[in-house]
Amino acid sequence: MTNYRCKMCGHTYRPERGDPDNGIEPGTEFEDLPDDWKCPSCGVGKEFFEPVN
Repeated sequence: MTNYRCKMCGHTYRPERGDPDNGIEPGTEFEDLPDDWKCPSCGVGKEFFEPVN
C-alpha cells in the first residue's frame, strides 16, 4: 500500500489506517477515495497529494 502526502500541509494518508473520522475504512487505497474527499488537516483536494515511500 502506498502512502500519500499532502503538498500543502504535510498530512500523510495511510491506506492501512484509512480516515475513519470521515467515513473512510482502513484498507482503502488512495485511488479508491471518493473524488470529493478532502485532506482532513487543511481541506485541499486529492490533487494536492503525492505518493511517498
